[in-house]
Order: sequence, then C-alpha cells, then structure tokens
Amino acid sequence: MGVVLAAGKGTRMQPFSAHYPKPILPLGGKPLISHQLEILAKIGIRDVIIVIGHLGQEVVNALGDGSRYGLKIEYVVQEETLGIAHAVSGLERFVDRPFFLLLGDIYFETDRLDSMIEQFTGSDAADGVLAVKRESDPAAIRRNFVVITDADKRVTRVIEKPRHPRTDLKGCGIYLFDQAFFDAVRRTPRTAMRNEYEITDSIQIFIDDGYRVEAAEVVMADLNLSYPKDLLDLNLHFLDRNGHENLIGESVKLAEGCQVKRSVLMDGVEVDKAVNIQDCLIFPGVKLSPGQDLRRRIVTMETEINCD
Repeated sequence: MGVVLAAGKGTRMQPFSAHYPKPILPLGGKPLISHQLEILAKIGIRDVIIVIGHLGQEVVNALGDGSRYGLKIEYVVQEETLGIAHAVSGLERFVDRPFFLLLGDIYFETDRLDSMIEQFTGSDAADGVLAVKRESDPAAIRRNFVVITDADKRVTRVIEKPRHPRTDLKGCGIYLFDQAFFDAVRRTPRTAMRNEYEITDSIQIFIDDGYRVEAAEVVMADLNLSYPKDLLDLNLHFLDRNGHENLIGESVKLAEGCQVKRSVLMDGVEVDKAVNIQDCLIFPGVKLSPGQDLRRRIVTMETEINCD
C-alpha cells in the first residue's frame, strides 16, 4: 500500500500557503500529488492513505476517492505537524502490510520505482528500502539527508541535513518499509534543534535494531517545493522534459496578438490585451489586463508573484 504525507503548512510558500496546501499546487496543469499517485498506481499499488492537516479539505476536493487514478484513497487527519515521524506514528492502526511512504510536496522522476519492491521481496529481502540519488550539489544534500552504505548497498547511517556530507548519496523522500518500522517510530525522540520527530532518527533506530535497510538509486531528478520560485521552475522543467512549448488549458481566451512562450495557462484564463507572456504560470480562472509583458510570473486569483 501507499502512504502520502500532505499535512504540512508550507510557511515558506507564502502567499500560496494561505489558500493551497503544497501537494495540490499545480504541476503541468494538475496537482503535484497526482503525479505521485499515478506512479504508485503504475507499479501496482491500489490502496493509499493520505495524511492531511492544513487546508486538508482542499486536498480531499482535489483528489476525491482516488478512482480517477485507479486507487482507493483513505484520508487521515494529523492534528499537529511535528515532523514526518510524528505523522507516521498515527498510521499504525491503518497500515496492515508493507508500505511505500512519500512526501507529498516533492517532485521526482523515476522509471524504476518497482525495483524497490524487488529489493524488498528478493532472496536477500530488505526490511526497508530508501530511494536515493547521486547528487552533485552539496547544498541539495544539506537540505535533505545523506545516506551512507556499505559495499552491498546496505544502509549503515542516515544523517539529517548534514553540514559536511560524507557521500553524494542523497535521500529523496521515498521509502518502503515493513510494518516493524512502527516499533522504531514509537521510540523516536524529539530533536533538540527543530523540536520535531525526524524520520531519519526513526530509520537509524530501525537499522540499529538489526533490520536490513537498503538504498535504491531509482531517482533521476527531484525538487523539493519550498519557495514560490520552485513552483515556477518546476513547471518550466515539466514543459521542457515533456517537449511542450506551452500548456494551454480549456476555455482559455487570449486577445488577438497575444504571444505565449514556455508558459502554463490553466483552465479558464483570460488575457484581454495583446502582450507577451513568457516563462509564466497562470492559475485557473485568472482574468488578466496586463499593462506590460509578463515574464517569470506566477499569477493566481489572489496575487501576482515576480520570480526573477
């Protein structure tokens, strides 16, 4: 089964976080989290739990019962957001089999996620598998966690937000665990630095208890959605990767002479002046009367953000 965490407040994503949970912000014209659900469905997952909190009803409204993805979705409310391990700790009574755990605000590209299942169920079966990526940017590792392995890909250490990474193997927020992982989660202490329950501490306890955890290099690209600029860059990357010059939604109305380049205009957008729109993301239903060309902007019903 699958578990997707979508309860965070996303305070660094202001002004979006006042109206939108991060996992339902648009990527290529549909919610970010829907791309994760499609990947889970592709590898045979049928039951998914989504943990919701801040503006949780918006997540429910966007995804429904999951039938459009070939899934059955169950929603669980996290009252307090005290870290990933805290979110997982409330799920034990809902999880009756091994489970994938994904963070709902991360975009990732992979065509080999099912190989994690092979590692989990093979002749030398692992009790947990961590999706990792070879990361050339040390700053990206410092924002996530580093994974240290032995020669057999067995994980020996995980270090949250390391100042001095000892390897280029970065954890990517995709995990596969046996139910025994909940024993480690229950014994995870709050951290002194962030006063939260870190999933990396739970993983280290799991390893120290003697369980076999392996790394799987299955992620080709990933991006944490942390700041408004990330949302625009992610959509532009999506256009480039899929060979789209633009993505234009249904019922979009453009003034004669309006030029659109490398942009996403979602359903119902109207532009009533002939301007150039380049490297932009415009949310559904927005009606624009721009006095000048638009470049590297995100425009919603509530605000306009300059991402230069």
